[in-house]
Amino acid sequence: MAIIRKKQAVVESIGSDESAYAETAVVSDEAQQELNLDQSESAGKADTTQDASENVEKAADEVVTKQLSAEEKVSDNSDSEEAADAAPKKRKPRKKKVRVEIVKSDDASAESSGNSDTAASAPVKAPAPPAARTDNRDRKQSSRNNYKKNYNRFKKADDAAVPQDGEKLSINELTLMNMKELREVAGTYNISGEELMSMKKQEVIFSILKSHTVNGGLIYSYGSLEILPDGYGFLRSPQNSYLPGSDDIYISPSQIRLFNLRTGDTVGGQIRPPKEGERFFAMLRVEKVNFNDPQEAQTRIPFDNLTPLYPESKLDMEIKAEDVSTRMINLFCPIGKGQRGLIVSPPRTGKTILLQQIANAITTNHPEVFLMVLLIDERPEEVTDMRRNVKGEVIASTFDEQATRHVQVAEMVLEKAKRLVEHKKDVVILLDSITRLARAYNQTVPTSGKILSGGVDSNALHKPKRFFGAARNVEQGGSLTVVATALIETGSRMDEVIFEEFKGTGNMEIILDRKMADRRLYPAINIKKSGTRKEDLLLTETELGKMWVLRKVINPMDDMECTEMMIDKMRKTKNNEAFLRSMNTGGVGADR
Repeated sequence: MAIIRKKQAVVESIGSDESAYAETAVVSDEAQQELNLDQSESAGKADTTQDASENVEKAADEVVTKQLSAEEKVSDNSDSEEAADAAPKKRKPRKKKVRVEIVKSDDASAESSGNSDTAASAPVKAPAPPAARTDNRDRKQSSRNNYKKNYNRFKKADDAAVPQDGEKLSINELTLMNMKELREVAGTYNISGEELMSMKKQEVIFSILKSHTVNGGLIYSYGSLEILPDGYGFLRSPQNSYLPGSDDIYISPSQIRLFNLRTGDTVGGQIRPPKEGERFFAMLRVEKVNFNDPQEAQTRIPFDNLTPLYPESKLDMEIKAEDVSTRMINLFCPIGKGQRGLIVSPPRTGKTILLQQIANAITTNHPEVFLMVLLIDERPEEVTDMRRNVKGEVIASTFDEQATRHVQVAEMVLEKAKRLVEHKKDVVILLDSITRLARAYNQTVPTSGKILSGGVDSNALHKPKRFFGAARNVEQGGSLTVVATALIETGSRMDEVIFEEFKGTGNMEIILDRKMADRRLYPAINIKKSGTRKEDLLLTETELGKMWVLRKVINPMDDMECTEMMIDKMRKTKNNEAFLRSMNTGGVGADR
């Protein structure tokens, strides 16, 4: 309708000449048909915008004006019937002329000055992209820097929301204190003694933190993130073996998305007390993710996409001359970064003491390694002894806990180790024992209806194998070492089936002998049956040559006699280097 009104305005401006008016009416009808064709074509295009329609109207107006001027000249020499007959012949070129005007409507000033022949012969240019497409490209470009902008804005908001001065208090330090020390700290915050006597440890910590924030103090904490199905998460304290409690730190879904956090990430930062209606402390500012800057979490490669390799870097176990156990492991079954080792042990053969010695050797000789000791279904006194004698992180679930608790602790430890490996760190997990972990999974997994010998469900061993199989040396950097104990000779058919399933899956085995332990021979390691695959990657050429000769010599010997001889020879030397220098085949044969 807008086009018709414009044409009528042009017609009225010509004058009151009746012949011109009639001729104009005829031509306008022809132009109307032509424009209707153009409009039908433009209506079929889904991407036509309001600006394009306005350009069409302008172009149509120009066409009508030119047609009117041409028809005025034609009216002097021909009648209206000849003009009507000539109209169909000119429909096709005029159609092209209007289309060219539409395409070039952006350059209106240049197009309007040219004649119709030039416009028809000009090459057709591709239409300019709509404004919506340009906006999409701008959004894509801006999304690439989205993390940096959001991180800076998030950090500025945190800096403005929290006070920058005040006494700092760490929740993790409070967790390491015993009840007596916590009550003394609570007394400094004027918390009544009657209330403290009825509180549990976590409740006392909660009261101390609340009083500290009322006095204007700052609270810092770190923990391992556990993301719940609803999208938010909590920081579980390693001092509490990742047991849920009232002192857990709430992590919002927006923070999880902003920093690309996953279950198992070690997150540290400043926290705030719960507001009215809230139950938990909340993370106010994330400062560290897996002991690194939070921005590094954006570029890490997922653990499942890392390339596994054979262990190539040896973990030195030799620390003291009198510590024969680790010296023997260092030569006969060396442990490398990324090793998947299995300690096969009957009951009461010293496997727990052996794990302690391995842990102390790693923390002494390799402080860069992150050590975690996982105790599943163990006695409480052994947990206390391990925590006091090992410098690493000890996580435990005692035998009086439910099977679901064993599974939750094991999965949390595994996820934490994976996140650290993604940040190119070397991690060692000492598990005691994988047999009891498999028992816990056997009780918790849904039954499949396929029961193996000993009452083991066919699906129960999948997740323990996944835990044990996660050990690997990574080509991109970092490693995960798992050394687990497997129980045998317990009288349980289930334990035998579990051991048979894991037998051969590792690349290092240490076999403990019950007969040697009964004779009080420690370490009760069966040297002939113990060993490491691809040990040539871990030992030097000199050590490898000496060990081949030594194994040839001790092969005909009895297992008990062989171990007794090795213990005696090693105790007479300060270290393994001196032992290898003093070793010769004649000397060993003479001892026989």
